[in-house]
Amino acid sequence: MAENKNCFYGNNTETVCIDCNRILDSCRDKDCFEDVRVYLTGFGQEIIEKTSSIKVKSTKVVWTCLDLEPVQFNRGFYQITVRFYTRICFEACLCPGKTQEFDGIAVSEKKIILYGSEGNVNIFKSEAGTSCFCETPQYNENAKSNAPTVVCEVTDPIALSVKVAKSEQCKPCCCCCVDDIPKHVCDCLSSCLCDAEDGYKSVYVTLGFFSVIRIERPCQYIINATEYTIPDKVCVESTDDDPCAAFAKMSFPVSEFYPPSYRDMNGGCGCK
Repeated sequence: MAENKNCFYGNNTETVCIDCNRILDSCRDKDCFEDVRVYLTGFGQEIIEKTSSIKVKSTKVVWTCLDLEPVQFNRGFYQITVRFYTRICFEACLCPGKTQEFDGIAVSEKKIILYGSEGNVNIFKSEAGTSCFCETPQYNENAKSNAPTVVCEVTDPIALSVKVAKSEQCKPCCCCCVDDIPKHVCDCLSSCLCDAEDGYKSVYVTLGFFSVIRIERPCQYIINATEYTIPDKVCVESTDDDPCAAFAKMSFPVSEFYPPSYRDMNGGCGCK
C-alpha cells in the first residue's frame, strides 16, 4: 500500500497556540489480585453447586471506575482509586463428556498516588444551540473547575487460578456486593446476578493485570505551524468486481509464520 505522505503548501510559517492535555505523572503496574470473588448469575450458581471442576475460558475488562481525591498535607498529589470490572466466562464439567458455560463479574480494586499539580481557576465552555441571554443553559457540573483527569489503560487480565469454596472460607479483596455493580456492567452478562448466601459455594479467581495509569491537565502550548497541508495519497475506490485482484496486492504476512525467537524478544540479547 502507498504511504500516506503530506505536502506542505504556503510560504507562511507562524507561531500558533494549541489547547491539549499535558501528562503530569504516570506509572505502570503489574498487579496480582488473589482470591477475587466472582459474582455469578443464577444459572451459574446452580452449576457450581453441582460441580467443583471448572476452568476459565476468557476474561474481559468491561468497565473501569476511576476516583480522584487530593492527598491532605501534600499539595498537588492525588490518590487514585481504580476499580476493575471483569467479565469472566467459565466452563464446568457436569458429567463425563458434558460441559456447560456460564459467566460472572469479578471486581478488583487498587489505589495509587500521582502528582497532578494544582489549579484554582474555573473553566466554562460554550455549547452550540444555547444562549445565556434569554434562557437558562443546562448546568454542567464537569465544567466548573480544572481538576486533573485520570486515564487508565489496561489489558484483559490473565486468569492465574480458579477455585470453588464456601463463601465464608475466603476473604474478598474488594468491599463490594452485587448491588454495588453498575447496571451497564450487569447488562453484558447472559442473565441477572445473584448474591450467594453463607453456606453456598462461590468461585474465586486470581487475576494478573498489566496497566498504565496517567494523570493529565488541560494546558496551552505554542508551536510552529505552516498554512495548510494536503496529503499526496489518492483515495482508491473499493470494488468487488475482482476480489482476487485485491487479494493479490496484499503483502504476504511473513511475521505470522515466523514467530520471534527469545533473542529477538529481548533486543538481540540472551539476557534480560
